[in-house]
Amino acid sequence: MRQAGGVRTPDLRVRYDVDDAALTRLHARAFAAPVPAAPTPWAARLDRHSVTWVGAFHDDALVGFVHACWDGGAHAFLLDAVVDPDHQGCGTGTRLVARLLEEVRAAGCEWLHVDCEVHLEGFYRACGFAPTTAGLLRL
Repeated sequence: MRQAGGVRTPDLRVRYDVDDAALTRLHARAFAAPVPAAPTPWAARLDRHSVTWVGAFHDDALVGFVHACWDGGAHAFLLDAVVDPDHQGCGTGTRLVARLLEEVRAAGCEWLHVDCEVHLEGFYRACGFAPTTAGLLRL
């Protein structure tokens, strides 16, 4: 835990050993809904598809997470940004995204894409993302 202006902030860890159960619990808590078990564990999916991931830890408990999948070239896609409700509004999400940006840039990516629900547009704009037009098809 770091001290920042008298406020304790979670430690950020890059490409840490993911605990599938802890990450699933974090998503369930943050979205106030049970998250069904994925057919492939988080750790295996991240290792296979993500350029990197970042976790926020408070007293060794996972309180935030974000990762970026990529095309193996210039484009990466920010996914699964989540912060525990008890840590929201304290800058944890912004710090996670900023660290992810550093890591994705260091990996040689030139673009980081994100799509989001309307109520999150302000957050992502504050993180430096510009609005774009995109398409979505539910399969």
